Amino acid sequence: MKQESIFQRLKDGEIISPQDAGRGNLREASYATMQKVLEMNRSTSPSQIRTLLSEIIGAAVDSSTAIFPPLYINYGKHIQIGKNVFINFNCTLLGLGGIIIEDDVLIAPNVSLLSEGHPIDPKERHSLVPKRVHIKKNAWIGANATILPGVTVGENAIVAAGAVVSNDVPDNTVVGGIPAKFIKNIP
Repeated sequence: MKQESIFQRLKDGEIISPQDAGRGNLREASYATMQKVLEMNRSTSPSQIRTLLSEIIGAAVDSSTAIFPPLYINYGKHIQIGKNVFINFNCTLLGLGGIIIEDDVLIAPNVSLLSEGHPIDPKERHSLVPKRVHIKKNAWIGANATILPGVTVGENAIVAAGAVVSNDVPDNTVVGGIPAKFIKNIP
């Protein structure tokens, strides 16, 4: 099986079994990504951080975007980052299933965006289940929030600090809690 095929299958949302012939390629790619992440996390130069992040995700990161390392990424090629995005310290992006961060998004410290998980059935637990995370324009993700696989956070939405988001967040709303629930509309 070609290396590209397992990554494309993940991007397409296919569940990958532990016996999949391409599983070793996932680990190799993650270790290669971690090497670049370590280099990025040692930098204090905004332009060097953007350059290294661009290499990690395979696309240019706009000069209007600011990243405060450390940032942890297991696989970057399925991550898209828009313009004027701010990602604060100590965030985690598990990107095998795909992560889209649109323009003007604010991500507070210790946020986790998780685009991959595992089945509930113990017999299938070691399979990898990819589901894209999508953070729409001008959303704000509060400190220590976790966005679970398959979630879309709507335009202008706010995810309160400490929330665990397992369902889509509508545009112009505030959600919070564990699991995250609707708090109010944003006028």
